[in-house]
Amino acid sequence: MAASKEKNGRAGKPGGKESQPLIIAKTPAEEQRLKLERLMRNPDKPAPIPDRPKEWNPRAPPEFVRDVMGSSAGAGSGEFHVYRHLRRREYQRQDFLDKMTEKQRKDLDYLDKVEENKLAADERTAKRRKKREKLKQKKLMTKKSKLASTQDEETEKTSSSSEEDFQEKETEDDAEAPSFVMGMR
Repeated sequence: MAASKEKNGRAGKPGGKESQPLIIAKTPAEEQRLKLERLMRNPDKPAPIPDRPKEWNPRAPPEFVRDVMGSSAGAGSGEFHVYRHLRRREYQRQDFLDKMTEKQRKDLDYLDKVEENKLAADERTAKRRKKREKLKQKKLMTKKSKLASTQDEETEKTSSSSEEDFQEKETEDDAEAPSFVMGMR
């Protein structure tokens, strides 16, 4: 003991860890709080994450059965317990196989349902996209028609103003050049 005291330079345990007071959790919440405190004492230390528990799997049926139970009279009193145990194990195995089959069927049904929902969602999305595009095209067409109508009005104004200008020029030309000349033969 004296050697460990001299090596570490302090009394107590040779590891040098401080001893924590023993606290017994009385409630699940307190137990969780204690576990969190223990984890947070050293945040650099990785937290232990347990693996998922393995699913129970029945023992495979034996390939070769040595003690085949016959239907002969005179079986001993211990044979009933052996038979009962074998029967229970076989029922467990069959229940397990039934549950596995049901689980696989449900998984396939779920995947089919997910695929069906995805297709339905794609159809709705496509339908809505088509509707949005249609509204967009309609807006564009109304905008173009408004632009065209304003341009037509402008061209009509300019054409009507050009016609008026043309008529004014004609009247001016008529005033400048007489329609008949006097003294000409």
